[in-house]
Amino acid sequence: MTTQHRYAPVEVTVVHAPACHYCEDAEVALRDLAEHHPIDVRVVEIDSPEGLRLVATHRPAMNPLVLVDGAYFSSGRLPRKKLVKLIGARDLVPGRPAVGRFPKER
Repeated sequence: MTTQHRYAPVEVTVVHAPACHYCEDAEVALRDLAEHHPIDVRVVEIDSPEGLRLVATHRPAMNPLVLVDGAYFSSGRLPRKKLVKLIGARDLVPGRPAVGRFPKER
């Protein structure tokens, strides 16, 4: 069941590396969170032009690199509770209907 929210979704970008178990874990966790929180998730491959640019800019210590609304949030294992707290504290734009979305499977 998907929860309806009255706020604009938070954009979460995951820079995914091949054979990265933390990357897979983050994607599963974000898929679950998107069912209950107003988030849109984008997965960017690390070897894509955008992925290379993001890694060069943010220099994560581990994969995946996770950005929230374009700003560095974490690298390595996704801190779920910290993300939920951040989503809840956001001063989001009211009035835009939104539901968390996750891109279709690759």
